[in-house]
Amino acid sequence: MQKTKVAVIGVGRLGGHHARWYSKISACELVGVFDQSPERTEALASELSVKAFGSLGEALDSADAFSIVTTTSAHYDVALQVLERGKHVLIEKPITARVAEAQELIDKAKQNNCTLTVGHIERFNPATLALSGATVKPRFIEAHRLAAFNPRATDVAVILDLMVHDIDLALHFVGSAVKAIHASAVPVISDLADIANVRIEFENGAVANLTASRISLQAMRKMRIFQRDSYYALDFASKTADLYNLIDCDDPSQRPESGSVFPLGDSGRGLIHRQEREHADEDMLCMELTAFLKAITGEAPVVVSGAEALQALEVAIEVERVAQAGRLID
Repeated sequence: MQKTKVAVIGVGRLGGHHARWYSKISACELVGVFDQSPERTEALASELSVKAFGSLGEALDSADAFSIVTTTSAHYDVALQVLERGKHVLIEKPITARVAEAQELIDKAKQNNCTLTVGHIERFNPATLALSGATVKPRFIEAHRLAAFNPRATDVAVILDLMVHDIDLALHFVGSAVKAIHASAVPVISDLADIANVRIEFENGAVANLTASRISLQAMRKMRIFQRDSYYALDFASKTADLYNLIDCDDPSQRPESGSVFPLGDSGRGLIHRQEREHADEDMLCMELTAFLKAITGEAPVVVSGAEALQALEVAIEVERVAQAGRLID
């Protein structure tokens, strides 16, 4: 079977990882890389023994599929040129900086029969995948995503930089339209918001309370999901999920053959616990790129569609708008 020819546009730290994985995946051929920095382009091309493209146009003429790992503000312009040539694209999250731009890319991909997917990589986290066989009907979601300051993503606020991961997951798990958004966000180091908190209320009654910070001394990427009969604690950093299911302690048929039961006080009910670590040793980016390549050939559906990424973007931008309206004036 003919290999898909791929190229990476934007080869900073993350783009470099895209290129290195493509060079190892047997289903594709990494033909080259391009970056606005000729030095970065040459260095990575030399490391991987591929073409160092001298221009974006040269790159677009040489491959069938592309990873776009530029700054968010450049996603639209680059992706539009890819799709206008009828070629496939994986865009790092968020899909674009503006809703209208994202919709145009979705329309262009459909018009030209191109695969378009977006790099919401936490969808490939083993902690997330641990819920694929579970019944997930959240009533309340709480998430904390904290990181040390990195100037690479300060062209957007922390909401589009970090929180958008958890916005995407909340929308994915809840599966209901957003009813209301209450948000606060403040800039501390950069000119845009560095810390943000949002309460998202959904039409089905579920609530998601999300916090993101890019000026934390201690990193954290955790989500807790509470529902009628279960509690799921996801640790995206360790790639593990602790799954707790509610049982009636007085019903012998509900007691597990092995494992622990944690009584809930005098309620007569308890929680069965199990921890999932399957796929914890697998690289999430490799899984994401492999899924992209399979979607191109029709072996598997797109995991994160442009429409889903657009929905996450719409919510993120509304979070920014609401937070900005209540921002403190220095």
